[in-house]
Amino acid sequence: MSILRRSCDFLSVLTIAAALVTPALAGTSLLTDKPDLSSFSQDDLNRVTEMLDREVGQGHLAGAIMLIQHRGKPVYYEAFGVRDPATMAPMTTDTIFRLYSMSKPVTSVAAMILVEQGKLRLDDPIAKFIPSFAHPQVATERTNAGGKSYLDFAPAEKPITVLDLMRQSSGISSAFTNLGLITQLYLDAGLFDGDFDNADFAARLAKLPLAYQPATVWDYGHSTDLLGRVIEIASGQSLYDFQRRYLFDPLGMTDTGYYVLDPAKAPRIAQPMPTDRIIGNETISDPTVKRRWESGGGGLVSTTGEYARFLQMLINGGTLDGVQILKPESVQLMRQNQVAPASDVKPWAYYYPGAGFGYGLGFGVRTGPGEDGVPGFVGEMAWGGAAGTYFWTYPDQDMVMILMVQTPTQRGRIQPILKTLVYDAIRK
Repeated sequence: MSILRRSCDFLSVLTIAAALVTPALAGTSLLTDKPDLSSFSQDDLNRVTEMLDREVGQGHLAGAIMLIQHRGKPVYYEAFGVRDPATMAPMTTDTIFRLYSMSKPVTSVAAMILVEQGKLRLDDPIAKFIPSFAHPQVATERTNAGGKSYLDFAPAEKPITVLDLMRQSSGISSAFTNLGLITQLYLDAGLFDGDFDNADFAARLAKLPLAYQPATVWDYGHSTDLLGRVIEIASGQSLYDFQRRYLFDPLGMTDTGYYVLDPAKAPRIAQPMPTDRIIGNETISDPTVKRRWESGGGGLVSTTGEYARFLQMLINGGTLDGVQILKPESVQLMRQNQVAPASDVKPWAYYYPGAGFGYGLGFGVRTGPGEDGVPGFVGEMAWGGAAGTYFWTYPDQDMVMILMVQTPTQRGRIQPILKTLVYDAIRK
């Protein structure tokens, strides 16, 4: 990139940032009813507003929505900045965000619906649905006498199960993090070439070795994407059609899906700053471009309010507004830690749940205080997405917190600061 181009981009960011701090767009309340703040400090909530105003004003974010929901009702619901720096359209409740990995809890709930229907069991080998996974190989990187690295292949010692897909212990890896030679195999495999669907993606994954023996290591790979294909086969429907019938429609999640195909909805899609559009080796997705792939691990888009309804359903033990999605015992199972010390599954080098967290069936679960200084309650459910969205819940206190933002580069810095401020605002 030329110096002139970099300068123009920098000036563009400064111009947008200057526009975002106008009073009309800073910290706009989205509450329609007077909130019950008996469990919160208004002064400390004001610090949340100040922090997000500052992030937008300094040009780190184009815009954001922060929701704190208590006993099923919003007590803090603020919009910041704009949803699209190109149009300067303000953040509103109907803004649509790319969820990326916040899709995983949704797909995991869909799988649990099938378990309750008797069409799926957690101990089912996935080869029952996808025979090409009947005899996977496991690749282990070793070094020969000459100091050269190579991959040693051995048969899997046990089958990959549906449970392994849901708790990320299948051994199926990805190219998102560098595990050496095994990662290079995933990079060279052309997993994302062309216009493929879930069946094609599963077939491509089946040709690759596992990075670990099944049920031994928590590895954040394509397990939930493969779970989406299992859901299709077990249900006889596409992943989206099944989710829409049994989850989205019953919960009133009409703007939740894998693509935004209605031209009238396209302007509602939140966009990041122009210099903040790269996730890994890819440019941030464009949900207006229809593809055949429905990524159960990272493809959904939704609004703040709709995702809050999904989370409230889980907080309520599987029910919302008289509609039962899951039985309470199914939700309780999802909230139980499934990795060490609760099982033999050990965290890998890149353990994204973080300090103090285990991993349930589709999301992180807090098991202790951790060592990172970020507060929280034991039993908290939490997860985020690569574009910056993040949620955490305190089920015992009936609280749901959601940050909706599109910033691949700033999310890791902002989330712990914001979480600490929100925790400080809760009256102990």
